[in-house]
Amino acid sequence: MTMKKFIMMAVLCLMGMTAQAQQNLSWGQGPQVASPDIHADNSVTFNLIAPEAQKVQITGDFLPTQKIKIEGFGEYDAPGVVDLVKNDKGIWSFTTEPLAPELYTYNMIVDGVKIIDPLNVYNIRDINNLFSVLLIGGDQRTDLYKVNKVAHGTVSKVWYESPTAGLTRRLTVYTPAGYETSGKEYPVLYLLHGIGGDENAWSELGRAAQILDNLIAQGKAEPMLVVMTNGNISQEACPGETSEGFRVPTMMLPKTMEGSFETAFPDVVKFVEKTYRVKKDKAHRAIAGLSMGGFHSLFISINNPDLFGYIGLFSAAVDQQQNTNNGGFPNIYADRNSKIDKLFSKKPKLFWIGIGKTDFLIKNNNDLRAYLDSKKHKYTYMETDGGHIWRNWRIYLSEYTPLLFK
Repeated sequence: MTMKKFIMMAVLCLMGMTAQAQQNLSWGQGPQVASPDIHADNSVTFNLIAPEAQKVQITGDFLPTQKIKIEGFGEYDAPGVVDLVKNDKGIWSFTTEPLAPELYTYNMIVDGVKIIDPLNVYNIRDINNLFSVLLIGGDQRTDLYKVNKVAHGTVSKVWYESPTAGLTRRLTVYTPAGYETSGKEYPVLYLLHGIGGDENAWSELGRAAQILDNLIAQGKAEPMLVVMTNGNISQEACPGETSEGFRVPTMMLPKTMEGSFETAFPDVVKFVEKTYRVKKDKAHRAIAGLSMGGFHSLFISINNPDLFGYIGLFSAAVDQQQNTNNGGFPNIYADRNSKIDKLFSKKPKLFWIGIGKTDFLIKNNNDLRAYLDSKKHKYTYMETDGGHIWRNWRIYLSEYTPLLFK
């Protein structure tokens, strides 16, 4: 056999094996169905091929909420649950009413076991849970969450030394389109996540890069760096990407709200201002955070009243500090109201508060607002529908960033 014939036979054999593998893969999938299947009227059909299952349900933030109780806070809105119906081919299905434009998350529940949608490749982690996701566009707000044909910034995972924490830690940093070649200096927004989250939360769940790309391209926001920290000061970085290996993610982490993170935060600012071309004054620094990150934003700013010109509290967990005995940092949280007074005496350009009407933290936020009102401290307030959910936090980021650095 000539070499030419040998090569030809080998190629034909390989092609046949590939075709057979593809055919087998197709057979293994069973009936060809899609999930989620988004219809023209924005209703959505979810499907699951599970002929042996006894019961299949779906839970997601597109469903009416149900109330659950959280000790110390009262009732809390949680995603509802509905049953899927099985047909004679073993396919379970559920079709929603037409849905409003939004980025939605959901899970299937098969015989009591919560899973991601096997037919949907788009999934995301939030702390120790995996969710399937879908995006229904069609309005200006949700279009901000999409990757549109605009100039794109760069998202980097950056390690820095934190002498205060005694660790090498990681940040997620967004630099706007053109940063690499412009030679200009930029303002900075420090963006903080909630309890159990990490430095990936805002870029993945919060769609921060897409929101900034689109707002900047529309001329609605100033080009800025966004520094997304890891607020768990005992961690190097997000779970699975540290020297600790594949540890199970958890919300119950040490040193989250007892002063350690606030005390170490200047290490982040020093690193950013040494490493990046940024403007290094109060008028060009902003901070904002959700839940625990809003708590951190409040206490970082009032303990450093000359550091930030813009402060944003998104569903902030104000008044939720941990016991600061046994080596904590009680001075961080002491004299809160007098520190707030000092902050406002320095005339911040913006103090912004956003929270959902059914958020379990709304009373804490209303108490903070009552104090601000009693002292005639000027602030901007936004109240939205819903509770303690990413849907609201994406809205708040979209509303807050256009107000910065004007």
